[in-house]
Amino acid sequence: MRKSLIFIPAFIFVVFSLIFPQSESLAGTRNTLVLREHLRERITAEEQNGTFGCKGEMLCGVTQIPHFYRERGFFPAWCGISGILPQAQDLISEIKNVYEEGLRPEDYHLTQIQKTLREIEGERSAGKRVDPETFVDLDLLLTDAFMLYSSHLLAGRVNPESLHTDWIVAIPTADLLHILRSALESGRVKEVLRSLGPRDPAYHRLKSYLACYRRVEKNGPSPPLSPAASLRKGMRGEDIRRLRTRLKILGDLQTLPRDQGDLLDSATEMAVLRFQKRHSLKPDGIVGPKTLKRLNIPIKQRIQQIELNMERWRWIPHDLGERYIIVNIAGFTLQVVERGVPRLEMRVVVGKPYRRTPVFSAMMTYLVLNPYWNVPRTIAVKEMLPKVRKDSQYLARQGIRVFKDWSEEPTEIDMETIRWDLLSRDAFPYRLRQDPGPKNALGRIKFIFPNKLSVYFHDTPSRSLFKETSRIFSHGCIRVERPIDLAVYLLGDDQEWTRERIRETINTGKRKVVKLQRPLPVHLQYWTAWVDDQGLLHFQDDIYDRDGPLDQALKERLPAG
Repeated sequence: MRKSLIFIPAFIFVVFSLIFPQSESLAGTRNTLVLREHLRERITAEEQNGTFGCKGEMLCGVTQIPHFYRERGFFPAWCGISGILPQAQDLISEIKNVYEEGLRPEDYHLTQIQKTLREIEGERSAGKRVDPETFVDLDLLLTDAFMLYSSHLLAGRVNPESLHTDWIVAIPTADLLHILRSALESGRVKEVLRSLGPRDPAYHRLKSYLACYRRVEKNGPSPPLSPAASLRKGMRGEDIRRLRTRLKILGDLQTLPRDQGDLLDSATEMAVLRFQKRHSLKPDGIVGPKTLKRLNIPIKQRIQQIELNMERWRWIPHDLGERYIIVNIAGFTLQVVERGVPRLEMRVVVGKPYRRTPVFSAMMTYLVLNPYWNVPRTIAVKEMLPKVRKDSQYLARQGIRVFKDWSEEPTEIDMETIRWDLLSRDAFPYRLRQDPGPKNALGRIKFIFPNKLSVYFHDTPSRSLFKETSRIFSHGCIRVERPIDLAVYLLGDDQEWTRERIRETINTGKRKVVKLQRPLPVHLQYWTAWVDDQGLLHFQDDIYDRDGPLDQALKERLPAG
C-alpha cells in the first residue's frame, strides 16, 4: 500500500484537485484514503444487510447513496480528515433554515449532524485523533440530507396520492445524483438547493407570510374576543379595544387610533371588511358569530395552515405554462393567467363533499356550444329514478330522453313503455340524455380538457348559486360564472369566433364543437391558504377535510426508500 502511494502521487493529487478545492499534504492525502476505505467497507456492509442506517438514523437514499459513492471511487463528498469542507457548512446552513419552507430540520438529520460535529470538535480539543468512522457517519448523513431535501423541494415531502384517491400528480423526473454532483462540483450548494423549489410568485408570497405569522406568534398569544352580541359601526365597549388589537396583529388594521377610545369607527369597520374578504365571509363590516369565530382562531393554527398549502405547491408542476387556467377548488375561484398576469377571474361551483372535485392537470382542447348532458348513471339511478316513479312526466319536463344503451348511436326508447317500478340501482340499462336548452344542467357551453375522470367546466342554469360564499353544489364538475367570457378568451386566436358569433350559435340551439387553435393547460388545485395578486392573505374552510390527513402525514417519520 505504501509503495502504491509513493508510485502514483501525481495521479492522486490530480484526482483530489477535482474533488477537494483546498490543497492537502501527502499525510492528509493518506488519511483521506483511509477515510475512503472506511466508506467503501461501510457501504458494502450496509448493502449486504439490505438496510442503511447511520448513527441511529435511517437513511432514505438506500439505492442512490451507494451508487453515488461508488461512482466517485468512495471518496468523501463533504469531509476531509482535517474537518468538514465549505460545501458542508453551506448544506448545514440550509438545513437549519428549512423551516422557512414550512419543513422540519430534524427530517434532514440536523440533530445527529450537529451531535457528530460536536463529537469531532471534542476529540480535537482533547488532542485526540478523530475516528475515521465518525467522518464516514457525517459524510453519509450529509449526502442523505441533501438528496432528501432536494426531493422534497422538487416534489413535496408527502405523496398526495397516498392520502387522497382523487388527487393525481405528475411526479417530476429529476436525477438527484446529477443535482448533487453539480452542487459539489460548482461549490454552489446553497444556490442549487434554492433553485429547486416552486418558482411561482404565489408560493413565495405564502413563504413571506409564514415568516410574518411566526414573528407574531413569538410575541405571545393575543387575548381572544369574548362571544358577545354582534359588533358594528358606532358601538362602544371593551370588546372594541380587543377587536382593534386583534385586527392590528393580523395586519387588517394598519394603525391603532388614539382618539376614538372604545368606539368602532370607520377605520375599524374597514379593517373588519378586509378581514371578512380574506376569510370568504359575507362582507358586511359586522362582527357576527362567523367573523368572531375566525378572529379567535389561534395564530399557531394559521401557521400550520400556511405550511400545509406550501407543501401542496410543491406537488404542482413547476412549469404551469405560458398561459393556463388554474382553479382553486377550496377557494371557489377560476383564474386565467397569461405570462404571469391574470387575464380573467371568476367564481366557480365545485363538487359536494361526497362528490368531490378531483385535483389534477390536463390540456383543454375544445369546447361545445349547446351541449347534450349525458346523465351519469349514478345520478340517473340515485336521484332521477325515484322522481320518475312518483311522476312519469318528470323526464319529459326536463327535456330528458331515454336511450337503449351507451353505444355511439343508441336507439331512443319511448319512456311510456318502460316499467320504471321494475328498475333499480343494480338493474338500469338505459342512458338518459338531456337536450340543449334553458333547462340543460350544463347550460349553454361545456369546456373539455380530456381526462379519465370525466371532469370538465360548464355553464349552469342555476345562476343564483354563485352568490353563495360556500359553493359546493355540483357532482364533481366545475360550473363557471362567466362561460361566454371564458369562451371568448379561449377562441381569441380564431377571428371567426367573436362574442357575437358565439351568442348567435348558442341561439340556434344546435350542438356545435369548436376546437381551440391553441390548447392550454388546466390545473385543478386545492388551497385553504393563499396570497392573491394584491398581496392579500386568504384563509378558506377545508371543505373536503384534507388538511388533517396532510398535517398528520407531515408529522410522521420519513420511511426509508
